[in-house]
Amino acid sequence: MLETLYSWLHVDSFQEFVWVIIGLGGQLLFTARFLVQWIASERVGRSIVPLAFWYFSLGGGIVLFAYAVYRRDPVFILGQSMGLTIYLRNLWLIYAEKRREA
Repeated sequence: MLETLYSWLHVDSFQEFVWVIIGLGGQLLFTARFLVQWIASERVGRSIVPLAFWYFSLGGGIVLFAYAVYRRDPVFILGQSMGLTIYLRNLWLIYAEKRREA
C-alpha cells in the first residue's frame, strides 16, 4: 500500500513523502486565502481583501518556499520569494495605517 502511494506521488523515500505533504499543506493554505477573500466579499456585497488573506498568503508562501528550497527548484524559489516580499509589505502597510489611525 505504501509503495503504491509513493509511486503515485513520485517519491522514493519517507523524507520525500513528508516534503510532498508539506508542499500540499502550503498549497492548501494558498487555496484557503481565496476562500477567505470570496466569503468576506460575499458578506459585504463588494470585493474586499481581508487581513486573513495576507496571513494565509504569507503562511502558504513560507511553506511553499521551504518546499521549493527542498526541491532545489530555482524558478519556484524565485516565484515564492517575490510573493513573500509582497505579502510582508502589504501587512506592513496595513499595520502602519492602523498605527496612524490610533
